[in-house]
Amino acid sequence: MSSTLTYAVHDSLTMLRRNVKHAVRYPAVSLGSSMLPILMLLLFVYAFGDAIGSGMGGGRGDYLEYLVPGVIVMGVAAGAMSTSIAVCSDMTEGIINRFRTMNITRSSFMTGHVIGSVLQTMVSLVLVMGVALALGFRPDANPLEWLAAAGFLAAVAFAVTWLSVALGLISKTVESASNKPLLVQFLPFLGSAFVPAGSMAPGLRWFAEHQPFTPMTETLRGLLTGSAIGDDGWISLAWCAGIALVGYLWSRSLFNSTTKR
Repeated sequence: MSSTLTYAVHDSLTMLRRNVKHAVRYPAVSLGSSMLPILMLLLFVYAFGDAIGSGMGGGRGDYLEYLVPGVIVMGVAAGAMSTSIAVCSDMTEGIINRFRTMNITRSSFMTGHVIGSVLQTMVSLVLVMGVALALGFRPDANPLEWLAAAGFLAAVAFAVTWLSVALGLISKTVESASNKPLLVQFLPFLGSAFVPAGSMAPGLRWFAEHQPFTPMTETLRGLLTGSAIGDDGWISLAWCAGIALVGYLWSRSLFNSTTKR
């Protein structure tokens, strides 16, 4: 049992190194997921910041404090596309056939993708945070809260990445793999990332309050700005655990059905 686990860890690290090398070799693709949240941040701050901020009882600066946590969570969702594309590329370009001839642990293919994608997502979030700080965002978090925020974002990225792996496995082409994660990327817009859920129309407000990215956004907002977290913390972690489990089981089933045992 211990030797099997050792081989699995070793093979997963090998696949991780492969994915990291791809990320370093093609930085534009790897960091492309940070462009959407950065563009959204600039757009909403400078185009709509004064209007939305005044509607929320403040100004552009107050809206920036509200907006940044939601944009960071959106950055995690934006990383789903690159993961789905990378998995689909491996499945359709023949590399899996080469892996079949090698004495490697079958699960290491997916594990390497997941860990590598989580690391890439965290790097892209550092870029988003850097832009936010340059725009004037000043979080109130202490070192422990920063550490908790980083761990929480890693948990969200881990869950979303497993779901993205499954979406990549069911895709027949890279084009379809780039389209399937769009719903995941769009969900933060229908939550409390940009405006409070309570300000939405009744039907949309109900959906915003019960979808996963709203408690995730509120949890991160509480960690960074000191607002109340309440039940959103454990609800977010429950969502993360559920999404990760579904994504893992779905991915394993798909991978086993498309490769020889």
